[in-house]
Amino acid sequence: IWRATKLVVDNSVEILWKGKRRIIWKEILAGEKAYELTGTWLPPETLKALRTYRVGIKGPLTTPVGGGIRSLNVTLRQELDLYACVRPIRHFPGVPSPVRDPHKVDMVVFRENTEDVYAGLELKAGTTEAEALIRYLRDTYGWNIPSDSGIGIKPISKDRSQRLVKAALDYALQHDRKSVTLVHKGNIQKFTEGAFRQWGYEIARKLYPHQTVSYEECRGSRPQGKILLKDTIADIFFQQALTRPEEFDVVATTNLNGDYISDALAAQVGGVGMAPGANISYENGYALFEATHGTAPKYAGMDKVNPSSLILSACLMLEHMGWKEAAKLIETGLAKAFQNKTVTYDLARLMRGAHEVSCSRFAQLVCENMKAEN
Repeated sequence: IWRATKLVVDNSVEILWKGKRRIIWKEILAGEKAYELTGTWLPPETLKALRTYRVGIKGPLTTPVGGGIRSLNVTLRQELDLYACVRPIRHFPGVPSPVRDPHKVDMVVFRENTEDVYAGLELKAGTTEAEALIRYLRDTYGWNIPSDSGIGIKPISKDRSQRLVKAALDYALQHDRKSVTLVHKGNIQKFTEGAFRQWGYEIARKLYPHQTVSYEECRGSRPQGKILLKDTIADIFFQQALTRPEEFDVVATTNLNGDYISDALAAQVGGVGMAPGANISYENGYALFEATHGTAPKYAGMDKVNPSSLILSACLMLEHMGWKEAAKLIETGLAKAFQNKTVTYDLARLMRGAHEVSCSRFAQLVCENMKAEN
């Protein structure tokens, strides 16, 4: 999928600027390839290069389930403080969907990327450390936790919650979006998820008192030119995202909720193979763009997998770089391929009358569509 993505990106830049601009690509290592070549899953040189060049794009990385190494994706986000996971979710006409009106889905999810249960603060059941913590919690707080429990810590901080909500509000203001919804489980987890909700409203009132209005303040009728700030319980959001998705625009949420929400929304517009992702620190300028699906090792080297997620992530990268024209051109080329039903196997099996093509051929068709536009 990377070769296909690189071909599309390079062609878009060449079509628009005819050699006056180009991207110099530098390969750095992470994951299985890094381990095979260097004996380490995430070499220090990789982190150094990302800090030096500030913008990167990557494919999916394998992380073992239930043991082994710590998630490389989580490590990258924490090492570079990529606190905002940004996932635009929208439907391209012609792409098969399990819902009746996929065109109504047009959301941008801002997921806090560095804390919550994804912070990796866990103790294995039966270990001395887990037993010691269980005893401490029992003796200090009277919490009756079974002695054979694994233990995880869920930190939700004011500073990190508010900078995430600020990023979502900034995006909404800059892109003429109508609302920001805080999604949480504050009805149950009052001092973590509930605090996220409270801190979100606080930062909006502090920084944007004239640009935002709460649902209670306007009774749901948004004044012209203002961002409507509202909140909802996570399980209610999942229901309403199916029954009335047009009521949601920008979504800001905690880490675990955001993981579930972004993948569930992606299913409504064609699956994670159609979903781009960006991990950004708006404070230090680091940005890492990525495919949002898994590694699918059984398809490795078969020239079969849909590259759309990584191609669309490259569009986010180009927008971040200020090359919005290239991003728009690529999206136009993709849209034409979907409308023509010239798609990879995952979409072809769901499209009546589709013509199945390989990953590399799909990229070539996108390039041809872009050239036809210019």
